[in-house]
Amino acid sequence: MTDQKNNKAMNIIIWIAQVLLAALFIMAGLMKATQPAEALSEALPWVTSTPIVMVRFIGMSEILGAFGLILPSLLRIKPSLTVYAASGLVVVMVLASIFHASRGEFSAIGMNVILGGIAAFIAWGRSKKPSIPAK
Repeated sequence: MTDQKNNKAMNIIIWIAQVLLAALFIMAGLMKATQPAEALSEALPWVTSTPIVMVRFIGMSEILGAFGLILPSLLRIKPSLTVYAASGLVVVMVLASIFHASRGEFSAIGMNVILGGIAAFIAWGRSKKPSIPAK
């Protein structure tokens, strides 16, 4: 009985992490994908020295990653894709950390590490048993 309670508690914790991380990436992604470069540069100084196409690509990647965190598990259509989405977001956060380090923006790396850690936790949790069964 204790194992079942532990599995249920872990499932709830992972769902909370998925929803919160997805919300953060949707907000950040929408901002990068839709706002004019001038408005973005006020909040994100690196935008001024990065091609706008790259900024839009990053925004769309974050939005798609957020959907990948939620939809496969929620709809139970290929729920294993959630692991890949979370792993992809870990890669995005590692690359973001490298980018910020190369620009000397070390204060931004902390958030990348936190978000990447949460994404890694989701990937680990959803790859373990009991996983979400497919329809």
